[in-house]
Amino acid sequence: MALPDCVLPPEGWGRVTLHRTLPQAGTKWTDTGRAHDERGLKNRPPDDTRVVPLPPELVALWRESVDTFGTADDGRLFFNERGGIVASGTYGRVWHEARELALPPELVDSPLAGRPYDLRHSALSTWLNAGVDPTEVAECAGNSVEVLLTRYAKCLYGRQAIANQHIEALLDQYE
Repeated sequence: MALPDCVLPPEGWGRVTLHRTLPQAGTKWTDTGRAHDERGLKNRPPDDTRVVPLPPELVALWRESVDTFGTADDGRLFFNERGGIVASGTYGRVWHEARELALPPELVDSPLAGRPYDLRHSALSTWLNAGVDPTEVAECAGNSVEVLLTRYAKCLYGRQAIANQHIEALLDQYE
């Protein structure tokens, strides 16, 4: 993500327009001989983009990061100490440290949020649980509604009690 692709207002929701991916495959497996190959968005035409909404809390964090650290020479918001792409191993190490700080001790060894990619599942499930139209969620995620509902529509940890309250409220209407 590069700063020119972001709308980070002082307050409220922002957005980022995604243009490309930089998957890490290793130098032996890329077309360029670099560890990352630039590619278009998955399952989309080469020049297609996707707009992703950013909640106010994330906008504030990204603004603070840019104010504190600036951007890489090419405008990327996230970069290593040399201005390069952050290695996947770094994400993994930081993620495991963050889980230990964020989760209660009884959940640290569970599969809950076991890898950074699980945030995608969590975000999409949260949006669905919030009542956002599945078509809108699928568009933001870059998936079809079918993929969204079969792969990402999961119950979030601790949401069962809330679901039961909704069911009870509905049943109470029939008494």
